[in-house]
Amino acid sequence: MKGLEQEIARRRTFGIISHPDAGKTTLTEKLLLFGGAINTAGAVKSNKIKMHARSDWMEIEKQRGISVSTSVMGFEYNGKKINLLDTPGHQDFAEDTFRTLTAVDSVIMVIDCVKGVEIQTEKLMEVCRMRNTPVLAFINKLDREGRDPFELLDEIEQKLNIKVRPLSWPIGMGKSFRGVYNLFEKRLNLFEPGKAKITDNQIEFEDINSPELEDYIGENAAAELREEIELIEGVYPEFSVDEYLNGEVAPVFFGSAVNNFGVNELLNCFVQIAPEPKSRETEEREVIPTEKDFTGFVFKIHANMDPKHRNRIAFIRVCSGKFERNKFYHRVRENQKMRFSNVTAFMAQDKEIIDEAYPGDIVGLYDTGNLKIGDTLFESNGSNFKGIPAFSPEIFKEVINKDAMKTKQLEKGLRQLMDEGVAQLFEYEMGSRKIVGTVGALQFEVIQHRLKEEYGASVAFQPQNIYKACWVSAENEKDMNEFIKSKRRHIAVDKDGKYVFMAESKAWLQMIQDNFPDIKVHFTSEF
Repeated sequence: MKGLEQEIARRRTFGIISHPDAGKTTLTEKLLLFGGAINTAGAVKSNKIKMHARSDWMEIEKQRGISVSTSVMGFEYNGKKINLLDTPGHQDFAEDTFRTLTAVDSVIMVIDCVKGVEIQTEKLMEVCRMRNTPVLAFINKLDREGRDPFELLDEIEQKLNIKVRPLSWPIGMGKSFRGVYNLFEKRLNLFEPGKAKITDNQIEFEDINSPELEDYIGENAAAELREEIELIEGVYPEFSVDEYLNGEVAPVFFGSAVNNFGVNELLNCFVQIAPEPKSRETEEREVIPTEKDFTGFVFKIHANMDPKHRNRIAFIRVCSGKFERNKFYHRVRENQKMRFSNVTAFMAQDKEIIDEAYPGDIVGLYDTGNLKIGDTLFESNGSNFKGIPAFSPEIFKEVINKDAMKTKQLEKGLRQLMDEGVAQLFEYEMGSRKIVGTVGALQFEVIQHRLKEEYGASVAFQPQNIYKACWVSAENEKDMNEFIKSKRRHIAVDKDGKYVFMAESKAWLQMIQDNFPDIKVHFTSEF
């Protein structure tokens, strides 16, 4: 058991979240760079540079310069095994991010120093708060003229409903940006524009009142820095690691990811204070990482990661015990025995076969279509892990097949993409019409692109006048049958065969609830 406990203690599994364009994928690249996992950081957006960000590998991501799918990357740093999940920032792909947050133990939240806290960051923070996930904030783009740092800290506290504690502090901003004082390590890091280097110019300062400070940043900047740090120490209580681990306080770092600045300090502090793999709730009990028997759950599925081979990979979060290749495990949903000979660890698109994995690790299992999002795998006894529901989508469109000769390819493509959780598919009981529901318009573009490129199926999407997809249930089978019969034109089934009422308006939904009191209406698929 000692070996298992040691492996758990050295793991740190976290997700990076932000509003689009706050610099999340750039920060991911630089963390990999400092971690020694890659030699050259890719350009996220550039016409001149052919290399793309390591975590954006799907063709559509390279064309648009945005992340539309969660990427998983692992690397070693200072004796710790870091598992990093870069999530889509774009709100149209929020559901992928929500699911990813169930698989991490902590979060780094990236905030643009010019724009401050944006609406998508608020939504993601709500998901973190549901599980009291520890959050560390990185205020990015200090090389640009941004907002006052104190103003930004106040905004984080008010909009995200979490206390903050700065662990580094900027000296100037934009053109006057001179560097960052690391409050956590009592060091001064000097910024040199145009020199995006891995080793920052670090000077240790036990006493910030030392006259040497003026030699490095000048008299005015030194006076201002001393004044601001005195204010920080007076206003904010001393940093408490326990409060951070309970999700009550967010430590804050400042820097410029594109210039490699402030990233190393963030990473050094993170590996010290971030939580080890945590316990996870199942429907029956709490699963503790140090338990001898393996348990894990599927939080993401991706088809065709390698376009040359029609493969399908299920991403598993290991929750307890040791996962071993070629060993038989049970799948809770159908108590089916499964064995995996092709088990991979990830570095974005690069993969390597591994023989074992420990709690906190994310592994990819090659699968022909048996595993689904939310599936639990276990060694000796287990029940489903909680917390991976499907939400009612916001936009609904009917799938129009433009090539009748490719009907089989379309069926297969839709089934596989829906299993990935890219969107949700609802099939009407009458007329076999297929409706795709998403949380954002951009997803239809991604689905259309992938159906064509990966399956050879051409489709168009026709907007539908639907307010909400509501899962329905009843204690009495007779009540359910009567409801289905009377509203058959508005009844669809989801990919798991559950009945869904497609409400055309809020008033229509209210009428159903009034007229059919025995029918329960649910806005998520987990009930």
